[in-house]
Amino acid sequence: MTTTQNTTQNTPVGPPDVSEVTGLQLLDGASPDPRQLADAYERNGAVHLRGVLSDEEVRELRDVFTGHIETDGSGGAFDETGEDDPLHAYPRMIQPHRDDHQPGRLARRWLLEQRVMGRVIEAVGPVWAAQSMFYFKPAGARGQAMHQDNYFLQSHPETCVAAWIAVDDCDAENGALGVVPGTHRYEIECPEEADASESFTSITVRIPEHLGVVQTDMKVGDMLIFHGSLVHGSRPNTSADRFRRSLIFHYIPKGSHEVAASYQPLLDAAGDEVTIENSEYGGQCGEGWVPLNH
Repeated sequence: MTTTQNTTQNTPVGPPDVSEVTGLQLLDGASPDPRQLADAYERNGAVHLRGVLSDEEVRELRDVFTGHIETDGSGGAFDETGEDDPLHAYPRMIQPHRDDHQPGRLARRWLLEQRVMGRVIEAVGPVWAAQSMFYFKPAGARGQAMHQDNYFLQSHPETCVAAWIAVDDCDAENGALGVVPGTHRYEIECPEEADASESFTSITVRIPEHLGVVQTDMKVGDMLIFHGSLVHGSRPNTSADRFRRSLIFHYIPKGSHEVAASYQPLLDAAGDEVTIENSEYGGQCGEGWVPLNH
């Protein structure tokens, strides 16, 4: 699926047809039908795969990343948090796969794993790996306001794709993702200022009036694959003592010829480095909600 991010002013037009959008489809993560996976992704902009990783595999992720941040602390992105902020003790890790430590090697392995990267390929075709992240989101942590990933990655002409893996059971209480199926059919929206008491990031985007947020409910080892224009975010973790840890990857379809410089170099499925053109960051990102130019 080829999408083009709007980079010029547009005259607003009527919303695209989203009558066939059905929300989130849940598929067997062990052996999903590739056609069914691709159809669900195309229709809704996201697909939920149940049980992609085993309990033992997730336990290793949880132990390695949590143990590292609690004893070493290197690689954490503190995002200007104060010491009383739960995210100060458990900062998210950005691009750990580039570091030669235990969590980095583990992130790299899963970034290129067939059950993860292979499922993304089934959804959109051949891709390169662009980013790895690990979020801890302990009890009391703020969420992340509604946003679109390709605003950051700037992958053109095809948008980025996310693979979001649940390392804990996650629901509304501990700040699971909320997604807006159908927004993948629109251009990247110009962001507004987010509520700093609710979000650790500073920007947010409006949701089209005719579409709504679907609250995800994911089990350990589940994976959500979603489109770079899909609006998504999360509320604060209001639980008393539960983490909402997640391992997150971003991929770039091989039909794209540029991406933001900070995501270079990319990796192919064999783990070899690939460099494409750097996209020009910033500029006009469209006004209002405008359909994508398929």
